Amino acid sequence: MKPEDLLHPLPTETPKLTLNCPLLDRLLRGGIPCGTITEIAAESGIGKTQISLQLLLAAQLPTSCGGLSASSLCLHSEFPFPFRRLHQLSLFYQSHIPNNALDRIFIQPLHSPDHLLDLLPRLDSIVSQLNIRLIVIDSIAALFRSEFDNTPLELKRRSSMFFKIASKLKSQAQKFGLAVVVTNQVMDVIESSGNLRIGNSGVLCSSGRRVCPALGLSWANCVNIRLFLWREEERVDEEGGDIRSMLTKRFIRVVFAPHLPDCSCEFVIKREGVFGVDR
Repeated sequence: MKPEDLLHPLPTETPKLTLNCPLLDRLLRGGIPCGTITEIAAESGIGKTQISLQLLLAAQLPTSCGGLSASSLCLHSEFPFPFRRLHQLSLFYQSHIPNNALDRIFIQPLHSPDHLLDLLPRLDSIVSQLNIRLIVIDSIAALFRSEFDNTPLELKRRSSMFFKIASKLKSQAQKFGLAVVVTNQVMDVIESSGNLRIGNSGVLCSSGRRVCPALGLSWANCVNIRLFLWREEERVDEEGGDIRSMLTKRFIRVVFAPHLPDCSCEFVIKREGVFGVDR
């Protein structure tokens, strides 16, 4: 920093994108911040795609409602894309979005890491022309699932691609004020006889198993914020009998973020969307 830089006014607070739920927004102190990469990691079926779809719609909300008054882009590698669920969710945004919400959500399939690397430079003009302020990649792990062998040379090449992808995304996020959200899968934690954990996180559990986000430490260093979703099964006793049923509870946790403490919140998935639970 130069002495003359001290004469410039301090930058305003970073714009954030609402999750369209007061409790979840409170957990993240306003929502998903622009100018950064936010990762949502979870095993299949917990809600990471549901949250992604909700964000694609929330981006169109006016800034007075926590939105970005802009379009959104979804780059998806998980097939098929859930168009039916997106349409269902869009019906609950009609009162806040004057036009058809689906007209301002752009969908682009991804087939490989190279495809993503080729596409990213072309997004500069697309983002400006279409007034895009949110990019969702669902999911990054699916792109790399079978592309590389487990050899030192291949792992080095994979890490190099991580850094190229993340560098370009961060540059675009800062240049255009984008919120970038990337979903990731998880893998079981494997422990050797020497009790050495293979993974890149502390103790994370889901469905009664120890897990960690996929793609290892190299990818973990590429994201600014990591959110982890998990589920727990709770046995419920029925009144007046011995019959017991299992209740599934879902939670979201901030694993790391430069502006947030390690905190968590229960959430539920309803027809209208994803909502936090106030216990």
